[in-house]
Amino acid sequence: MKATGFISLWTLVSLPCGQLANPAEHEDVVKHAIKLHRGKGAVITQRKQWVLESCRKLSGLLRQKNVVLNKLKNAIRAVEKDAGLSDEEKLFQVHTFEIFQKELNESENSVFQAIHGLQRALQGDYKDVVNMKESSRQRLEALREAAIKEEMEYVELLAAEKHQVEALKNMQHQNKSLSMLDEILEDVRKAADRLEEEIEEHAFDDNKSVRGVNFEAVLRVEEDEANSKRNASKREVDDDLGLSMLIDSQNNQYILTKPRDSTIPRADHHFIKDIVTIGMLSLPCGWLCTTIGLPTMFGYIICGVLLGPSGLNSIKSIVQVETLGEFGVFFTLFLVGLEFSPERLRKVWKISLQGPCYMTVLMIAFGLLWGHLLQIRPTQSVFISTCLSLSSTPLVSRFLAGSVRGDKEGDIDYSSVLLGMLVMQDVQLGLFIAVMPTLIQAGVSTYSSIFKEILRILILIGQILFSLAAVFLICLVIKTYLIGPYYRKLHAESKGNKEILILGITAFIFLMLTITELLDVSMELGCFLAGALISSQGHMVTEEIMSCIEPIRDFLAIIFFASIGLHVFPTFVIYELTVLLFLTLSVVIMKFVLAVLVLSLILPKTSQYIKWIVSAGLAQVSEFSFVLGSRARRAGIISREVYLLILSVTTLSLLLAPALWRAAIMKCVPRPERRSST
Repeated sequence: MKATGFISLWTLVSLPCGQLANPAEHEDVVKHAIKLHRGKGAVITQRKQWVLESCRKLSGLLRQKNVVLNKLKNAIRAVEKDAGLSDEEKLFQVHTFEIFQKELNESENSVFQAIHGLQRALQGDYKDVVNMKESSRQRLEALREAAIKEEMEYVELLAAEKHQVEALKNMQHQNKSLSMLDEILEDVRKAADRLEEEIEEHAFDDNKSVRGVNFEAVLRVEEDEANSKRNASKREVDDDLGLSMLIDSQNNQYILTKPRDSTIPRADHHFIKDIVTIGMLSLPCGWLCTTIGLPTMFGYIICGVLLGPSGLNSIKSIVQVETLGEFGVFFTLFLVGLEFSPERLRKVWKISLQGPCYMTVLMIAFGLLWGHLLQIRPTQSVFISTCLSLSSTPLVSRFLAGSVRGDKEGDIDYSSVLLGMLVMQDVQLGLFIAVMPTLIQAGVSTYSSIFKEILRILILIGQILFSLAAVFLICLVIKTYLIGPYYRKLHAESKGNKEILILGITAFIFLMLTITELLDVSMELGCFLAGALISSQGHMVTEEIMSCIEPIRDFLAIIFFASIGLHVFPTFVIYELTVLLFLTLSVVIMKFVLAVLVLSLILPKTSQYIKWIVSAGLAQVSEFSFVLGSRARRAGIISREVYLLILSVTTLSLLLAPALWRAAIMKCVPRPERRSST
């Protein structure tokens, strides 16, 4: 664009958009712009004629818009003075006129905002990428706000159309006599309208101005169907039910969580298909692993690999599958606690408390040492070391399921020590999740604030210790006064009907889970303590509850291990197999050696032989490193490459765990007692 043309147009729009008051001012601006354009000596040719014509057209449109606005104002005053209309009808007509006024004003503002954007672009430097990025961001924000306004106006127009149709129906009903059925249906219609108004939550309007809420552009994607006719009819239904998928600019996919109309039942068919597919494919995968002598859990992980992003990519509701799989962890730990009585817990509580703490401190010390040699940030070194220090409680629970726990009288049972240390690691997991925000801030803090960060960490540790004391005090009260009468009542009500027993036990698990969650301790600890409290009622009670809960646990455990497979990427492992094998073996050997060293110091001399079995059970990396790694990656503590390395090392260590466990069992446990689930 030539300079004269731009000056003419910009002079026209130099007034603020909100202050364009009357057509006389607009006409003066246009005449002044034409005068400036001619004053520069510009010759009006066919090539430059568009400047004059555009100015005249824009001025004419603005005059016409003001004429229409005056007519709308007169119409609103006439409606307000009309005594023949009801208050509701007056409000509707006035609202309709106001919608049209808003449409005119928004259209005018869009024109001037576009010219403002053109001026910013012409004044910018095409070599300045930062400036262009900022201009693009401003245009994107303007488009988002315009889209929101247009969406709100469209909704208002739909409501106006609905009101118009209802008014027409009412007029028709008044002109004819209604039957009794018609009157009943009319009353039902009015009651249904009131119900919709009562239950409808204006979540969009209520949350769009909340701090931290951003407007995002999303794509709405319908499910592809082989039958085009079926797809067409299904799309009409989905438009009403809101079952299509939304994708934002970051490639995150969203599904409906709560519909606007809660009177119509809905189901997430993607999630149903995912669970059905996992259930069908888990059978042959688990069967194959059993045939070749591997635990069935690896078959379920392979099932997740085949169906996940690195395989067929057929799982759509990944978050929902992982959420359901978490219940597998809850019920697994409940059954672990059911076999882990409080008496056994008191016997090994010192070892369970000291062992994981010493191992974590040593792992962090080695991590900081290697991080210093490799020039890795301290926050990243601490995070990686803490992730690798954790071990998998569900995996070891499967190893111990059905195994003989009774050792020599007076000796410490290796399963009690192992499970006690794993439960303590779950507590450390909750502590580390609580400390993660401080760790993130420490990565960007200056040295002057180090003391504040250390003080904050110490305060968090104190809060966790206080929460643990409160949890165990609550457990003592429940064990002494509540659990006995509660179970006897359940047992009496469930004779001939196991449904009451299952619901009662499940409710107790969720109660303990909620208590520990409210006290900022891991939910897994609550599930474990629920099992330990019920086991205090005796062996017969334990056997009865286990027979009811085990099938539920087994199904949910399948979902859990399949969800782990969704995060395994075989291609990455194959490309970096040498590096990953070296890292995995280094981590497994280091954890095994550190565990043997720590247990040698804290175990009694008569129980030193169990240190090999316990160390073998602790030598793998917990699947919760997936959760910690994903949070750390989003927070910028670790890079994408480090995150993939953590995932791969964790997966390979879990695959090596059965072999190491079997070797330790064969070495340390007498032959008649080798009844392991592996």
